[in-house]
Amino acid sequence: MTAPFRFPRFFVTAPSPCPYLPGRQERKVFTELNGQHASELNDALGRIGFRRSQSVAYRPSCAGCAACVSVRVVTEGFKPNATQRKLLRRHEDLEAHACRPWATDEQFQLLRRYLATRHPGGGMAQMDEGDYADMVEQSPVNSYVVEYREPATEGKRGRLIGACITDRQADGLSMIYSFFDADDPERPSLGNYIIMDHILRARDAGLPYVYLGYWVKGSERMAYKTRYRPIEVLGPNGWAAFDPDADPVPPHAPRVRELV
Repeated sequence: MTAPFRFPRFFVTAPSPCPYLPGRQERKVFTELNGQHASELNDALGRIGFRRSQSVAYRPSCAGCAACVSVRVVTEGFKPNATQRKLLRRHEDLEAHACRPWATDEQFQLLRRYLATRHPGGGMAQMDEGDYADMVEQSPVNSYVVEYREPATEGKRGRLIGACITDRQADGLSMIYSFFDADDPERPSLGNYIIMDHILRARDAGLPYVYLGYWVKGSERMAYKTRYRPIEVLGPNGWAAFDPDADPVPPHAPRVRELV
């Protein structure tokens, strides 16, 4: 006999400085993912705008601000533009492998270089090997690390130049965190390539969406997420097609009952 499904309890974090919009405060609502129904709960919460971090699902719940908007790419309709096609050709020699969620020193060293280049003062800059292992391995759902390597030479594995912690959900791939060699002039725009690879990977697997997390209008750090079309945003009436160049931003995502 299986245990009955219990509605999760939600909690709210204390306000803290927003990392995306200066002068604002962020707050998150979150719940724990555990037990035999963790994957089903993660799928359901993902459809209403939650993201996973280790064994926690969270979503912004900021007082007086709804700038963070959940976005997802519709894989079937995706057609790369001229710049994106050029980028796909530029990196077509890379070898991508979906690996079990087990942290390696090679991945961690790549992450350290990435953070030092792109986010030197960010909250992850002080991560150590144990923190990274927790980030990768503490997953109660179906997840893996997609590694991107240069071609093998003389029987040796190619250099690791990119990686993405990815969840496979019932209706798509959720890109939890990607990092890459941001200093190699011969490998430009690897982050964009990794996103496109996930879109094509999901489409080949028959999955309709790739979840990219939150887009924040006015934040340059988040502008890249709207380059992949067609894209949908989560508003008060559910997911809807979105043109970032023309459409207004939905005021907020569907509400969940917040329990402390």
